[in-house]
Amino acid sequence: MRVTISGPIGSGKSTVGKQLAARLSYKFISGGVFFRSLAKDHGMSIEEFNVYAESRPEIDEKQDKMILDFLRDNDNIVLESRLAGWLCVRNGLEAFKIFLNASFNTRVQRVSYRDQNQKTSDMVKVREESEYLRYMKFYGIDYSLTGIYDLVIDTDTLSVEDVVNKIYESIKGKDLC
Repeated sequence: MRVTISGPIGSGKSTVGKQLAARLSYKFISGGVFFRSLAKDHGMSIEEFNVYAESRPEIDEKQDKMILDFLRDNDNIVLESRLAGWLCVRNGLEAFKIFLNASFNTRVQRVSYRDQNQKTSDMVKVREESEYLRYMKFYGIDYSLTGIYDLVIDTDTLSVEDVVNKIYESIKGKDLC
């Protein structure tokens, strides 16, 4: 079974994904690995590369191909990526699709703590605006629309363990594990 976790920056995708993968005895992969690799190949920071990619659909196409190849070639995985759920739907790939969300302030606090960065609020805002523009321009997708997901969770007031438990129980309830 494939599990995808989508959501905005700081919503808990990676942290939850790693713990869920461990609980399911699945492999975890972050879609950001593919984007970071492409940014590094171009000698840019993530923020610079996001802006660079806004006018270059081939960047997203290359990342999508990497993600889709990984999804097609693997089972028993948890993949976190902003568009993973949409990629599965549009390409006919079976997956249990999860969307995590949290308020802007909560997400900024989490990213600030994780990255030890004082300018986190501006960075989060710039990245989200850049990604939103790219996803709308290249795909016609507002990735925050949650209708395609099997499970949507607001992580604002929940512990990581609580979120993982909710997901696990939902998967178990559908007899998917």
